[in-house]
Order: sequence, then structure tokens, then C-alpha cells
Amino acid sequence: MTGFRIESLPFRRVVLDQQARDDPRLSNWPVVYVIDGAQRRPRPGLYVGETVNAHQRMVQHLGGPKRDARLDTVRVIVDERFNKSACLDLESHLIRWFSGDAQYEVLNSNAGLTADAQYYERESYRKSFQDVFDALRAEGLFTRSIADIENSDMFKLSPFKALSTDQNIAVDGILKALIQDLRAPGSDSTLIVQGGPGTGKTIIAIFLMKLLADINAHQPNDDLEFDSIFADYFLEGNREILSHLRMALVIPQQSLRESVKRVFAKTPRLDPKSVMTPFQLAEADDDFDLVFVDEAHRLGQRANQASGVQNGKFRDINIALFGTDDAKHTQLDWIRARSRHQILLIDEEQSVRPHDLSTATLREEVRSAQEREHYFHLMTQMRVKAGSDYIGFVRAALRGEDPIRPDLGDYELRFFDDLGAMREAIRVADRSAGLSRLVAGYAWDWVSKKNPAAFDIALDGEQMRWNKAEKDWINSPGSLDEVGSIHTVQGYDLNYAGVIIGPDLRADPTTGRIVADRNRYRDKKGKENTGSFAGGFSDEQLLTLIRNIYGVLLTRGMRGTFVYVCDPDLRERLRSVFAR
Repeated sequence: MTGFRIESLPFRRVVLDQQARDDPRLSNWPVVYVIDGAQRRPRPGLYVGETVNAHQRMVQHLGGPKRDARLDTVRVIVDERFNKSACLDLESHLIRWFSGDAQYEVLNSNAGLTADAQYYERESYRKSFQDVFDALRAEGLFTRSIADIENSDMFKLSPFKALSTDQNIAVDGILKALIQDLRAPGSDSTLIVQGGPGTGKTIIAIFLMKLLADINAHQPNDDLEFDSIFADYFLEGNREILSHLRMALVIPQQSLRESVKRVFAKTPRLDPKSVMTPFQLAEADDDFDLVFVDEAHRLGQRANQASGVQNGKFRDINIALFGTDDAKHTQLDWIRARSRHQILLIDEEQSVRPHDLSTATLREEVRSAQEREHYFHLMTQMRVKAGSDYIGFVRAALRGEDPIRPDLGDYELRFFDDLGAMREAIRVADRSAGLSRLVAGYAWDWVSKKNPAAFDIALDGEQMRWNKAEKDWINSPGSLDEVGSIHTVQGYDLNYAGVIIGPDLRADPTTGRIVADRNRYRDKKGKENTGSFAGGFSDEQLLTLIRNIYGVLLTRGMRGTFVYVCDPDLRERLRSVFAR
């Protein structure tokens, strides 16, 4: 598909009328269009759409809210091979690229983005989308390449997503259940979204917050994609129920929370102040109607906190909310006390510290939600190109089950005996694909935190330091030469992950069982007898936490995962599994 052209016109009725008379394809042909304006502040606005009658659609826009959005130029992309499916796909790509580039304030609702559907000659059309992108970039509408945009947090965490089928089903089901709950005065409810790594739990939360914000702001004469599966929620009846919700998004992990805040700051109708820690939500001035909790398995129990100030806050919040500082109260209890409805996004196999919510608590939440038909299970794995079989394979390997390596297609799963070779392979991958980093289990002390000249990890003649940055480490200067911990990468995507399985996980030379080495596990917070483990915890319980850590690390790489194992016996055990 090479015959496209872009018609650039002033966004004015008289010009559009004349152009429609001169070019019949602007009145009766599938096209994609971009309307933008340079006058909007703090950033110029932009709207992307598709239609089979560009002239009629522009007239509708001029009579609606786009007239008041300071938009002054429309670019219509015309091609003789365009059809409805190709136009929907191109529209979706452009919206996501514009959102990720962040030069413009994208004025679209995310309700109209189509699912990532198959259609005739889709790959041929998608190759041509690069040419359309390049032409628009030449006109100044993009500031970065597609690769740079798609490697950014603004793209990965954007609410403008073409959801998978089961993500669409989950969002639709959540909205229906939420409406039912909101119609019952004084009712409280908890909805559970459960899914493994890469199934899009974070995206579900961000997508829903944007969708609900758009519903809240919708006016009867606003543009609406009536073929969207979410269109009915914008109509009278549902809209009144879903509007005016006071919402928050709680994210326990600091690094991911800061990244999501930056995305919210550049997304219309989303407020970065609504992205909170559990402490901030508990101490907020007013209660909330709806609270999303991403990575809810990382919510904390009563335990020794990262600082004395937080210890005091935990105590004070418990007393303020419940009248006593009882150790049974968790951060999940805070959230329930401060909100009517909660949506918890969980994966119990990603709990990595003893004071995370207990497995028993998580399973009880799932059981209760299932009974009320408030449970949604995401099955489609969206991150790792190797698919869901890879996730199950990794977790089974860490359990010592010696699974058969599945067909991974062109996914690169490589096993290394020399750390220097893996380190160089990550550098090569970063030069070609970007977003390639070394990560490791917490099996070495963080010496460089107090002595920046010191090295933390010394293996195979390689000397390395833990991550200097605690926020957005992946994109920080020097991160390619550092090693990221679980606390810097959980919730993030990499293109290639070089995973160092440290000496905290080893194979017993006598039994062959995979075991935890308590002495080589160096996360002080991970070894405290707190939360569910206040009376102490066994090596088997520690093994579960360490396996979860490596399960997270081994599922960060979208295009490939490189593996180096420190313990010689475990190295041979896993070589026979990973290197088959």
C-alpha cells in the first residue's frame, strides 16, 4: 500500500465545502483524518478519527466541541486501498503514537479504540502505517521515531490502548457490575481482576479511569463512537450513574507510581494527584467513591516500615480509622475504610516480601469476589512475545518441575555461562531495540548506596552496581551499566532482560531440590519477621518469596530473556530446562 496522500486543509466550513466538491473521495470513501491546532495551551490539541464521509464528519465537528478546541488544520489521509478495517487500525495506531509522543494533547476518548482485530492483508497495511507516520512527522506532528515512542512509559502506560478480547470483556463486565453496585444506595463492593505477568492489569486500571473520566465529562452533543462496545455507558441512564465519581489509583511501588503520575499529567481529564500511596489515600481529606489498587498483592500488613515516620503514620492511621493499632489491620483495610467500591488488580505469585498481603487474604478476596460474580480473570498474555506458555514454563522451572521447553517462536531465551558475555549481549540488544537491562535477585548487599565508588556485585571478572535511581530506573542515565532490583522493575516492560539468578536460589547437591539460601538473601525487609510471618517464617516460605521474585524478573522481557545462574548445581539443573 503505497498510494496514499495527505490533504491538508484549514479547518473551516467554506474550505471543506469547496474541497468536497473538487474531490468526491472526501464525501464517499473510507479515510483517516487528524485535526490539530497550534493555539491551545499548555499543549496544542489534536483529534484523530476515521469515517467514510470526511466532509460530513468535519461539518459535525465544526458544530460540536471541536469548534471550541482551537483546532485549525485538518489532514485527511486518503488511499485507494483503504477499507473500514484498515482505517480503524490506522486510527488506533495514530492515537496511541500521538499519546506516546506527548507533543499534543490527544482529545479523543479511549472508548472508540478498536480491539486488535485481524483483517485481510493486515500486515501489508501495517507496514504502510510507517510511511503515513513518516509523512506526518515530516510535517512536524511527531517529534520522535516510532521505536522511541513505543519504548516510552507514555506509550506503554497510556490509556489509549486497543484492548485484547479478554481485556474488553473484563472492562465491560466491571462497568456492568459497578453500575449495579452504584444503583444500590449505601452498598459497598470489591471487584477482583486477577492475571499473570503481562496480562495488562495496570492497563485495565488506567483505561477504566480514563473511560470513566470521559463519561463524566460527556455532553449530549459531544462526538461519540457508536460502534464502540462502551458506547452505551455514555448514554443517559448509565452516564448519570457513572458520573461524578471521586476516584483514586493506589500503586504501592514507588517507581511505577511516579511513571503513572507522569502519564496522567499529560492525559486530558486524568489528574496525577489521584495517583497515590496507600498512606496518602488513608490520610486524604475526603472519602472516595471508587479506588483502583494496582499490584494489590503488594499492599502492606502491619510491619516495620521503611522509616520511623512511616511506622508512626501506620499506627496513627490505624487508630484514626479503627480506634486501635491492632496488628490485624492492613493497608487493604484502610482502602475499604476510605472508599465505597474497590477494584483490586492482583497476582499472588508476584508477592515478594513477608509484609505483603498474605496468600490467605488474597485467596479469600478471590473466593468472595467469585461468589458475587465480581471476579475477572485475564488470560491473554500481552507482554512476552512467546505467549502464556512461557509464563507457565518459567514458574514451573522455578518450582523444580523440569518442564518441557515450549515452542517460543522467535522469542530469544538464551542461557549464559559467562556473565560478561550476557552483559555484552544486553548492550547489543539495547543498541538495536532499546530498553534492555540487567536485573538480579536481591542476593548482594547495596554497598554503593553509601559508597558510590564501591561495587556491589562481582562475578566472572565483572564488577557492577545496583541501580542508583529508585524512581524510573529503566530510563535513568547509566542504567545500562547497572543492575536493577525487583523493586525497580516490577510492573515495567523491557525489550530484553538479562536476569542474574543469584546465590539466594540454589540446588541442593544431595536431593536436587531447588532451595532458598537464607544467608545469601540480602533484602533486609524481606527477612523481617513481620506481617503474616511475625512469628518467624520457614525456609519453604522464604523460597516462595524468592521464586516469586525471579518469576517477575524472568517475565519482564518482551522480545527476549537472557539467563545467568550463580549456583553451579542450579546452573546445570536449569540449563537442561532453559537451553533445550
